[in-house]
Amino acid sequence: MFSEKALQNVKTIQKKIDFIQAIVKENDGVIKAFEDEQNSRPAILMHLTSIAEQFDKLMQNGELELLAYFEKQDIKGSYDLRTFIAHNYEGVDLYIVEDVINERLSVIKSNIQEILK
Repeated sequence: MFSEKALQNVKTIQKKIDFIQAIVKENDGVIKAFEDEQNSRPAILMHLTSIAEQFDKLMQNGELELLAYFEKQDIKGSYDLRTFIAHNYEGVDLYIVEDVINERLSVIKSNIQEILK
């Protein structure tokens, strides 16, 4: 149904979400993870950037049928967050990132599980 390349992009998104969730768990929560400015915070922000890049690859490759499994706000939001991280790293609103981690990543992961069925 979907190309192997597209499925690899989706699996990469899933892997990055798993990494973020593991970092949060290891630090006993998002706030404590963000307090670790040397390791956990940069890792989380880099994984979020990678998620946005995978969505962008899917868009550029015209994988519209696959992208329809995701909410438009999640796709656009990930791209907007990536842009903000890239251009204003020190000014990233960690409350917004916390909300993304707590509220949206599980939704995206659920969408991925539906695709991979």
